[in-house]
Amino acid sequence: MVNIVITGIGLVSALGKSLEESWENLLAGKTGIKLYQPFPEQEPLPLGLIGQRPSELSYLTQMVVESVLQDARLEPPLPDCAVVIGSSRGYQASWEKLLRKMSGENLGLDSASLSLENWLYTLPHMNAIAVAKQIGACGTVLAPMAACATGIWTISQAALLIKSGQYQQAIAGAVEAAITPLTLSGFRQMGALAKTGVYPFDIQREGLALGEGAALFVLESATSAKQRQAKIYGEILGFGLTSDAYHSNQPEPTGKSLNFAIKQCLANSGLQTKDIDFIHAHGTATQLNDRIESGIIQSLFNQGVAVSSTKGSSGHTLGASGALGVAFSCMALRHQVLPPCVGLQQPEFDLDFVTETRVSQIKQALVLSCGFGGSNTVIALARRG
Repeated sequence: MVNIVITGIGLVSALGKSLEESWENLLAGKTGIKLYQPFPEQEPLPLGLIGQRPSELSYLTQMVVESVLQDARLEPPLPDCAVVIGSSRGYQASWEKLLRKMSGENLGLDSASLSLENWLYTLPHMNAIAVAKQIGACGTVLAPMAACATGIWTISQAALLIKSGQYQQAIAGAVEAAITPLTLSGFRQMGALAKTGVYPFDIQREGLALGEGAALFVLESATSAKQRQAKIYGEILGFGLTSDAYHSNQPEPTGKSLNFAIKQCLANSGLQTKDIDFIHAHGTATQLNDRIESGIIQSLFNQGVAVSSTKGSSGHTLGASGALGVAFSCMALRHQVLPPCVGLQQPEFDLDFVTETRVSQIKQALVLSCGFGGSNTVIALARRG
């Protein structure tokens, strides 16, 4: 049996440009969501930007790769390291800029490198290829895409590569530069965007705020980690992956597929519901998601399981959101501290929501993530040591 552990984390978000800064601000109950107007033709909205302007995918990727390697104490080249890097939007921002440039719009200096000659570098899988080149990896390169479920899917696929014995190490996670005119327009058309802020599971919740960010992980067999005396954030026990097969952007009303994903994850992990101490919920602060997700948690788990969502502080980073949830849950396991559900003031549902930072004994945690089209992902993490 191959045990899989996490030996490095790189993270950048609206909360901070490092894992430590983001974690510190999260525990302080801060939010990186502010009112911005990145595109003059659109009205101001609450957004989770890392800088004052929307970030580029390649910039975020390079930054977070350097961080995760440094954290794991690894130096390239890493020819035998698998690469599984996903994104929901990918290079969509570059495509939108290119289209606007071709239509005659003056986009300023940031459009200088945009041309049809280099369009191949913006294909959906090229960000994962760029990571492989950055670290000198010559093995498997995968670029999963499952909307907002992408992050956990990448980690699951990397874990399978290690569990099968093909690799001892893998870099996995997701990067999202989601703030584009088309993305904002699409979510506004659905009525999913918040107007003042993000309040997960709150009676007054009004929708999500798009955020940008990335979280990458070094996954490793426990044997490899022991041999190089690596620090360990936690162990990946198992995961569940299901599909609603129901609707393009609405969750299945009964939540049966997410329910099954949780049960599948627990069975694969050798756990029961009573073994879970903390659930990092998807918690988008939209009406449908929060109601369905809360009902599932209430039906499966005892009243004492702690529940939180960090989207009120980081924003909804779409494909990277599950990866951010795994990173914050790993920090919770390591430090035995539960992160608050920032923005939650008046819970609508009868669950043990973490409204303030709480010291607690945490042995096992679940992270839930759901995507448009009905993708459901769940991953189980355990404390090591």
